[in-house]
Amino acid sequence: MPDPIDLDTLLAACDRAGASCLTSVTELEAAAGPHASVAPAKFAAPRGDQPLYAYETRYDDGNPCPAVMIDSKQSQLNRVEQCLRDAIDDGHEVLARLPRVVVSYENASYSDLNLPHRVFDGHIRAGSIDGTPTTRDASYQRVRDANPGDAMALLETSPASLVFGAWDSSRAARQGRWRSILTGEIIGFCEPPEDGRSRKGGARVDPHGMRIELTGPQLKDLVERQRGELSKTTADKALKAAAATKKDERAKTSMIGLGGIPPALDALAGVSCRKIVRSHVLSFSALRQIRFGKGSDGDTACRALLAALALAGLARSDAELLLRANCDLTEAGPTTVILHERAGATREFSALSIEEADALLEAALAHAEQTAGISWSGVALQVTGDPAIGAGAVDDEPESTS
Repeated sequence: MPDPIDLDTLLAACDRAGASCLTSVTELEAAAGPHASVAPAKFAAPRGDQPLYAYETRYDDGNPCPAVMIDSKQSQLNRVEQCLRDAIDDGHEVLARLPRVVVSYENASYSDLNLPHRVFDGHIRAGSIDGTPTTRDASYQRVRDANPGDAMALLETSPASLVFGAWDSSRAARQGRWRSILTGEIIGFCEPPEDGRSRKGGARVDPHGMRIELTGPQLKDLVERQRGELSKTTADKALKAAAATKKDERAKTSMIGLGGIPPALDALAGVSCRKIVRSHVLSFSALRQIRFGKGSDGDTACRALLAALALAGLARSDAELLLRANCDLTEAGPTTVILHERAGATREFSALSIEEADALLEAALAHAEQTAGISWSGVALQVTGDPAIGAGAVDDEPESTS
């Protein structure tokens, strides 16, 4: 059995003319067996139509085959970030030292590990640091002005933005564009339906009655009593129905969860896949484009630290095959990890366990401390969120699409 990748290999890959990338590929299968269906990611359809699955053509054993996107690149990265957040919340000895930017509102806080635009996110930019608008704070300005020729400010403040990618898209000039060094996806090889929309049935049974109807005033009173617990969309819909109900009429109450719903083929059905593949790529070529002003050996140490951070998150994410409801998967075999070197040469490694990945990260951090003077000590910037934004959130959540 091959050994797991070590720090010396990471350092060599991050140095000049090193390896191109590290790939990790795992064949998966539906937990209930080959006959079972799984729920792929849903994507918004154009012009307000119902959501769709994403089908495309991929190669399998050298042959072009139809495939469905089960989990997208962005979703896979979000899962890795979630695992890192969980480890930090659990007080992990090394990951708790990860620099990050945290923005806090009265009843919630977020970091660059869950804000969609990471360190350049609107919540961070709209806040303040010690009473100074974030965008005028000298420490944050250093982060925004970082570039591939000197990314030390990002490494010291938001390494997650370098690993998972970030784009300062709303800035008027000097926009920071950082591609993710880690990418991944899960696809399933299957035959798509002719219209792209196979349907499944759904129903709801209320033991008290399939139809429960109330007068307009009764429905209005019921909604007002639950106002704090209902979403704004649901409450508004129910109140509108109550207002439209005449004195001698009664209103349906299905919108607030009362009564039954007859069976109907109105939901996207799952898909049955003959083969499911999860793949990730850690790009050393992308890492080598980033410098940190620490000389050749110091820059290499900084790159290896970022690679080790990505692998620590990936080991945790791969260990939890949790995607969404009706998409339970199992590993059909071991993960194949390949280092792609120059001139077509490859080396195989065993997949890192969480413990092995943590040891690698600890070693990479110690080496970066010694070689490049890196110092990680947890939260680097505390941002106070704009109170208006904190109060302006709407409770309604869109249906998950990834």
